[in-house]
Amino acid sequence: MSTAGEEVPAFFKSMGSDSPARPRQKFCGMFCPVEGSSDSKTLDFDALSACRGGRSDGRVIDRQTDITQPRKVEIRESTGKEALQNLDDKRSDRLLIKGGKIVNDDQSFCADIYMEDGVIKQIGENLIVPGGVKTIDAHGRMLMPGGIDVHTRFQMPDRGMVSADDFYQGTKAALSGGTTMIIDHVVPEPGISLISSFEQWREWADSKSCCDYSLHVDITEWHKGIQEEMEALVKDHGVNSFLVYLAYKDIFQLTDAQVYEVFSVIRDLGAIAQVHAENGDIVAEEQRRILEQGITGPEGHVLSRPEEVEAEAVNRSVTVANQTNCPLYVTKVMSKSAADVIAQARKKGTVVYGEPITASLGTDGSHYWSKNWAKAAAFVTSPPLSPDPTTPDYLNSLLSCGDLQVTGSAHCPFNTAQRAVGKDDFSLIPEGVNGTEERMSIIWDKCVVTGKMDENQFVAVTSTNAAKIFNLYPRKGRIAVGSDADLVLWDPDMTKIISAKSHNSTVEYNIFEGTEVRGGPLVVISQGKIVLEEGNLHTTEGSGRYVARKPFPDYVYKRIKARSRLAELRGVPRGLYDGPVCEVSVTPKAMTPASSAKTSPAKQPNQPVRNLHQSGFSLSGAQVDDNIPRRNTQRIVAPPGGRANITSLG
Repeated sequence: MSTAGEEVPAFFKSMGSDSPARPRQKFCGMFCPVEGSSDSKTLDFDALSACRGGRSDGRVIDRQTDITQPRKVEIRESTGKEALQNLDDKRSDRLLIKGGKIVNDDQSFCADIYMEDGVIKQIGENLIVPGGVKTIDAHGRMLMPGGIDVHTRFQMPDRGMVSADDFYQGTKAALSGGTTMIIDHVVPEPGISLISSFEQWREWADSKSCCDYSLHVDITEWHKGIQEEMEALVKDHGVNSFLVYLAYKDIFQLTDAQVYEVFSVIRDLGAIAQVHAENGDIVAEEQRRILEQGITGPEGHVLSRPEEVEAEAVNRSVTVANQTNCPLYVTKVMSKSAADVIAQARKKGTVVYGEPITASLGTDGSHYWSKNWAKAAAFVTSPPLSPDPTTPDYLNSLLSCGDLQVTGSAHCPFNTAQRAVGKDDFSLIPEGVNGTEERMSIIWDKCVVTGKMDENQFVAVTSTNAAKIFNLYPRKGRIAVGSDADLVLWDPDMTKIISAKSHNSTVEYNIFEGTEVRGGPLVVISQGKIVLEEGNLHTTEGSGRYVARKPFPDYVYKRIKARSRLAELRGVPRGLYDGPVCEVSVTPKAMTPASSAKTSPAKQPNQPVRNLHQSGFSLSGAQVDDNIPRRNTQRIVAPPGGRANITSLG
């Protein structure tokens, strides 16, 4: 460790190598991977202090006292000869970040990063870079992979309406919060083909998205034609995830037998089975019962969807996934009991992943009882937010310890006028909440600031795990040579009060209104371009690229293949049975339908009513056995009354 008096740049003091002068390994004389970056490292707090430009004598560095003020980052344009070298290529995107602390899911280290044309080209110290480079001095701040929001529903159609944030507004909000890629859901209307729906979503997103995106496809009905379209989507369109609904009876809901078939197809295609887990039959009955009681406000939404219906559906989907050996991904984990089902299943070896969303991690369902109808309606989503105020902390704890693995936002807000469609019937309120902009700051504040997780786990649950599950890694979710230049320069001390007045969504309410969070992005880089600096967004509509995803992600299917080998069924070798076989007559079940309260009484044959006061036995007149010859006498050897009662029968 160098002493404080040595004239060594602070950047070199923090490198993993003991000798800053050690020769670097070069590739083609220019590109250089990080020396020893794959080695396991122990955090050196003295070096970390030096990396942040503080003292290296072991003392705690002085922190900025007024953390409510924005912490500026120095960005320099190339000048002089460097600029002249780049005159003929003004569109070239060359960016150098100096003195940053690189944070991946498995390690943190200090290094410079050079990126060009949207790709990371070099990581190391004292990099040799061409002219025409824009330089960012990070001053030791954390540099992370851009966030991946695995669940959005931008521009979502609903009964002739469309959710308030389209792909431009939604991706703009995502970038402002540090998310550089989203995965949206294609929701085909029943009767509309999957491929035509997919192409419609592609058209919307290609023209509006200002960050990279990909698409899940929801299965809203089931027949053999759907299976053929799924195969085409996987092979030709880069889709590797499909969602089924256990809710929304008579609209999207599939039966258990259909879910079994879909999961089997998904497994054979090498894709990920996602599930919206609620018991749709119970929800439909509860909605009817609660409306009959005169409860029509937003509180009826959560009353008709008790926590048990989510947990039951999660358990059922886990059971089907186990039987089909299909990887399962549970979207929108909203309650303690649903999260517990996932945690227990993982302990038993099930390949299942849980996705809590910004809303379930950052707030609760007590707002459904607000006197302000518009505010209460803004929280309507399914499954609903839990009224239990301890739920967010519980879910954050499970996320921190690995029982839940990925975070999305399910961002699908509607404005008040749209939600007012359900002003007299809570079941008609359009469902969806905000959260793509707030996701990373909420998780940092609830998990990292509280000591539940460290910076590396934060990167895992906001970016890397999603990239691994959906086969985007290491292009996304990691800072490495060859990875996309999607980066976030993160300030852990930045504070912000969330408000609808300042958010980037178009709706009037923010479900996190008034929440103070610590931690946020100083600079966001998407496709190698600076899109956020000092709170100012620089986005280009339609600049987002569709990212195709290949099937059979190793992170998921290594375990599936191993389980498949172990689960091969073998019969018991034995001789043929040659004994007697009883003959049985099997009556088809359809021949004797079971009666129910819903069956019409006219369809049931009327059975004759027996008069219990009339006897079927008579001694008068002709008898049934008159044609049988009678014995002359019959002696009773031991009559019940003794020998005195012996009689002769004629």
